Amino acid sequence: MRVATDIGGTFTDLVCLEFDKTTGKPIGLKVSKTDTIPSNFEEGILNAINKHGLDLDKVGFFAHGTTVVINALTEHKGARTALITTKGFRDVLEIARSNRPDLFNFNFIKQPPFVPRYLRFEVEERMNYKGEIIQPISYENIASIVRTCKEEQIEALAVCFLHSYKNPAHELAFIQKIKPLLNGVEIIASHEITREWREYERTSTTVLSSYVLPLTKNYLVKLEQKLKLNGLKNAPYIMQSNGGITTIKDIKENPITIVESGPASGVYGVIALGNVINRKNMIVLDIGGTTAKCALVENGQVKITTNYKIDHSKTKAGYPIQTPVIDIVEIGNGGGSIAWVDTGGKMHVGPKSAAAMPGPAAYGRGGKHLTTTDANVILGRIHPDYFLGGELTPNYKSIDEASKMLCETFNTNKEAIARGIIRIANANMINALKLVSINKGYDTRDFSLVVIGGGGAMHGADLARELQVKELIVPKNAGVFSAVGMLMSDLRRDSIRTNVVVLTDKTKVKIQDTFLDMENDAIKKYENDGFEKEQIEFSYYTDLRYAGQEHYVKVQIPLSINIILDEMIKDFHEAHQKQYSFRLDNKVELVNFHLVAQVKVDKPDFPKIETKGKLVCDAIFEFKEVDFDDLGIHRTAFYNRDLLEPDMLINGPAIIAENATTTLVTPLQKLLVDSYGNLIITML
Repeated sequence: MRVATDIGGTFTDLVCLEFDKTTGKPIGLKVSKTDTIPSNFEEGILNAINKHGLDLDKVGFFAHGTTVVINALTEHKGARTALITTKGFRDVLEIARSNRPDLFNFNFIKQPPFVPRYLRFEVEERMNYKGEIIQPISYENIASIVRTCKEEQIEALAVCFLHSYKNPAHELAFIQKIKPLLNGVEIIASHEITREWREYERTSTTVLSSYVLPLTKNYLVKLEQKLKLNGLKNAPYIMQSNGGITTIKDIKENPITIVESGPASGVYGVIALGNVINRKNMIVLDIGGTTAKCALVENGQVKITTNYKIDHSKTKAGYPIQTPVIDIVEIGNGGGSIAWVDTGGKMHVGPKSAAAMPGPAAYGRGGKHLTTTDANVILGRIHPDYFLGGELTPNYKSIDEASKMLCETFNTNKEAIARGIIRIANANMINALKLVSINKGYDTRDFSLVVIGGGGAMHGADLARELQVKELIVPKNAGVFSAVGMLMSDLRRDSIRTNVVVLTDKTKVKIQDTFLDMENDAIKKYENDGFEKEQIEFSYYTDLRYAGQEHYVKVQIPLSINIILDEMIKDFHEAHQKQYSFRLDNKVELVNFHLVAQVKVDKPDFPKIETKGKLVCDAIFEFKEVDFDDLGIHRTAFYNRDLLEPDMLINGPAIIAENATTTLVTPLQKLLVDSYGNLIITML
């Protein structure tokens, strides 16, 4: 039995895949959804396990995705952290990049660093950019640093010296000296987190990883203990931001790698599905209760980036995190996103969310504001019998109370307000989808839009119409697909090193030797976790740029590191032309070496669904009036998705209901059920 759990901002999802003991083939996927408990995440998981009636004693594989790190960062609820850095670089967190995301926005907010100045200490030492020692390290002020850390009750310490990505000798020596003097303090050095250049980004990443380390460690220890007490024999795997799973031991050493744990698994689940149904170019949209996330998959691959930021907006520069993360755009627009009016009288939706408690007004738990979910209920798009998986009946009285303020403000009825909420939410999502597609030079007509999460299928039809994608795909179990994706993920470690070299025949050997050195490091780490060298598969990537330029593009090179430079340079020119719309005759430089080391795990198949000879009309359980906004109000058939069979064709308008999500089909669209139970929606 294989199990995966995904903690979201509003709900905790669990999927359980059982196998036939005789054939070894999967026989069915069971799902469970419970409220997320922000103060006690592991309790949410145990609630989902108990609700499912799951016997952990029979589970051979357990994967887990969590928001514990991103929540601690966005809410500033991490450990009391100090920073030790090279003399003269104490204020790098404060100076940052000295830029604004929106140059002429006078509402710009200067965000405070996670470590205040009086907890940032300097040490005399210096390396040059080649990793050569200019000034030996001095331990003269180590006693005063230790004294201040104890007085200030420091829980975590970040150490980041200049150019230590090139040579970590000084960091290693300093930690060896200070560690015995600070018992109980978690210490992280920058070279353990990232070997990529850029002082500000590297320092920020090290600080943030230190900041969440005690909290994450405590959470993972409690999770592992409670799962073990409930019968789980094998240690759980944790989902990372790069789309791979890894061991708890690995996360305890570098927790920042799970900053986008959940969204990554959903994207890789879609890639796995695409391989089965022969779709290589897809735009993935995951709409949960709190946020909407989107990413672009080209030729069956999603881009990995280290240019990631949290708390970034038009008025905030954000905090950079230099760890491999899938190239994803995330906005505060989910089912629980609250509708509100600004001082100028304009209505907005999100980013503030009603979360699971009190939740949307329709929950009847005291929510006093209309949310996106409430708007869909008002317009008749969610059947009351399937609201919150059929566990709750919408509280229409609470919806009426919550809508009064907006109705009075705009002098209209709640139906008009609901249409406005949906339009604004959809517009926000369209902007996010364009950021990963049109704004990067892609034609959305060449892509399928795949929607997952509890709210994806509800909004997908309108978004697909606006983006003019060739089709909309709603996978089976779309509502819990991030958890499904964890069952499709391999163990993965990304290693990135900065070493700027010009691509010439003379540097070819240096390039090969660098990758071999990185391979050996990856092999040692996997062997420490009990894996064999023969189990590891390597992929090789390079960040290339024109000499004299700043920005670079990522280019994959063949799986054998017997590098053919001419092909590498040709691929770079083409990638640069696509991303920046021009190419130059300049020399090409390799900036970063990027090695991906994976250990493949057995993955379940996507099973085909049975054909039992039912008719389309057998799946209809009710007709109701549904408001499709600009397309009018239509008498609409509601279908039970569990009764749909392969090759069934349904013309819109239609609503497809299931426990974890609801699929909307507008009057301009038609729906086809494929052999795997996916819903394929296209224009009539």
